[in-house]
Amino acid sequence: MSFSSIATVKRELLVRHLEAWAPAALHRARRVTYAHGYADADGGAAAEAAMRVLAEQSDLVRGRELIMVATGDDPGLLAPRLTAIADGSGAGAGLAVHTISGGTDERLAVGLKAVGAQRVPVLGFLDAAGSTPPEPATVAALTAGKPAELLLVLPPGAPADPYRAGWPLFTQIELADSDEPGELLVYATTAGKSLEGFKEALWAVDEFAGVRYRDPGDPERHLIDISLTPHPGPLRRELLAHLAANGEATVTELRTFALTETVYRAADATRVLHTLIDGGTVTRRPSHGRLGGDVVISV
Repeated sequence: MSFSSIATVKRELLVRHLEAWAPAALHRARRVTYAHGYADADGGAAAEAAMRVLAEQSDLVRGRELIMVATGDDPGLLAPRLTAIADGSGAGAGLAVHTISGGTDERLAVGLKAVGAQRVPVLGFLDAAGSTPPEPATVAALTAGKPAELLLVLPPGAPADPYRAGWPLFTQIELADSDEPGELLVYATTAGKSLEGFKEALWAVDEFAGVRYRDPGDPERHLIDISLTPHPGPLRRELLAHLAANGEATVTELRTFALTETVYRAADATRVLHTLIDGGTVTRRPSHGRLGGDVVISV
């Protein structure tokens, strides 16, 4: 597995998501918190990339608080670099970074409480791909945010289900470049629009050195090229399996299923449904007219 290429994909995805999240969060609230766990695990490259995005919000930060909490074994070594980026942004005291040593499991929840991250917009990024996966309680601490979002990376083969508690919307993607299990990227949120935005960013990142996605729910474990129009094969199989298990479903239900239970977007489900209907693989009720959300699809 090309760890450097996968690290690049993760970093670009983080940057793209932060670029959308930070302005929206600052418009919503006067205090916003970004939590970066395992900040020193990659030499601080992801943490620095995140801080540069936050520093770009200088015009929006005035009169507000944008706080970065960086935890890890010894992220204090990163403190001068992160502080220099913040100080050079022109945001003044509105942009602050707090580095806390002692381990992410031990310190993240404490750090969030210390900066008043309760009932304010919170985004957490925890890349534990090269470490012991975090305790579920550590991830659950982020749900104190309102709204709350999570990007969590787990080592190959690690289960994601222990981290679902407290997250009404939860999806997972495997990052791989071979038939071997890849790193598992989990995205969780308390806001539906945020999930749609994440999926758009997911398919918009550049492809690096053969890194591809795999849908954990695809029984054939098909590798999917990163593209704005991804290969529909795995989604086709999962939609048909879902219909076989449930008998029938509305277009809205199938779009929601694709968004929350697969690596795909809701719009991808609509495109696949048109193909399945045209090919006679599924039927629709009513049989004619626009493929609206209340149209019922059955095998």
